[in-house]
Amino acid sequence: MSQISTWQFILLALATYRGTRFFTRDTLFNPIRNWIWKKCPPEKSFIGYLLTCEWCTSVWVGSGFLVSAIIIPEVTYIVATISALSAIAGLLTAYEDK
Repeated sequence: MSQISTWQFILLALATYRGTRFFTRDTLFNPIRNWIWKKCPPEKSFIGYLLTCEWCTSVWVGSGFLVSAIIIPEVTYIVATISALSAIAGLLTAYEDK
């Protein structure tokens, strides 16, 4: 995979958005995030801070998706598609709620 198509880029971008939001804000990840924060407080450690900074987390989530797309594209694009659909549903719901 030397280049990605526009559609692949959009898919990975939406999946990155969804993954980032999951790690930094979603209630489902709260128990893990709180456990990490107890051991690595955000104000004192890189790992703790990483779970509060969406810009920082998005770099790592996006890198993970891209590397994964190179190594195991079939699985990555299935996971990315599900994540992207979830992202779109969330964005549309937030728009509708306004």
